[in-house]
Amino acid sequence: MKKIVLLSVALVAVTVICFSTVGCNQTEAAAASEPAQTSSAADTPVTVTSASTPSESVGQAALKKAADDKKHLFLFVSENDNEETATAKRALEAAATKIGDKAELAFIKRDSVAEKDFVEKFQLNRAPMPIVLALAPNGAITGAYFGDKLKDPQLQESIASESEQQCMKALQDRKLVLLCVQNATTKSNDTAMKGVNEFKDDTRFAQFTEVVTIDPSAEDEQTFLAKLKLDPKMTEATTAFLTPPGALVSTVIGATNKDALVAALTAASSGGCGAGGCGPKGCAPKQ
Repeated sequence: MKKIVLLSVALVAVTVICFSTVGCNQTEAAAASEPAQTSSAADTPVTVTSASTPSESVGQAALKKAADDKKHLFLFVSENDNEETATAKRALEAAATKIGDKAELAFIKRDSVAEKDFVEKFQLNRAPMPIVLALAPNGAITGAYFGDKLKDPQLQESIASESEQQCMKALQDRKLVLLCVQNATTKSNDTAMKGVNEFKDDTRFAQFTEVVTIDPSAEDEQTFLAKLKLDPKMTEATTAFLTPPGALVSTVIGATNKDALVAALTAASSGGCGAGGCGPKGCAPKQ
């Protein structure tokens, strides 16, 4: 079983914040934010600075706004207004200008009464302060910046493509992911999907399996494909089998077979995957 790098930054966030991946599920915020305050710089992301009422969570409002705008959110969480916090905030705002309109910013205080539920949901009460949490439009955590990483945050590293977002969210929800890489020019498309669909339809795995399709020629997906070490110029459909928290257990070129996929999952599980690894509950679903 081989660890992959698509979740390297996000997994740091998970480890340091100590939140449960099951608890990463995003719920719709009930209220929307007030009109955002924007900088005069044309390429500066929108900054959400307030909620619609004093009792509303800025974090929740910012999440909903970013999701509605289909942008990533960089959420700055602090505990006090000392010089370290001010320096980190300036570094974040400077870094944000480099990613144009791909993301939005929001700032919250961990001890704010309005943020209590938000802080508990992400277990930010145990995170080092200040910290910047990066979230994709679909709610997947794509990165975290704290300590030395906040001196010069490389925010671009946490901007995930649509397919990478789907994979991250599923893995953080403790699901298995079958990533199907194919397009109109690749061979064996139907036979590559045969085993995938049979695996997904199996009642043992249906609830815990997400199927994600990606076009290897899509420009926005090239960085993600590189992380998976998949050739974007492939001529035959390829299937990557990913398991929580971020392991590549099998790569199949051409036709897939359900029994072979089950065997790959079983082999990875029997290798001592431990808590949170390989299958939805630590190892493969019971057969």
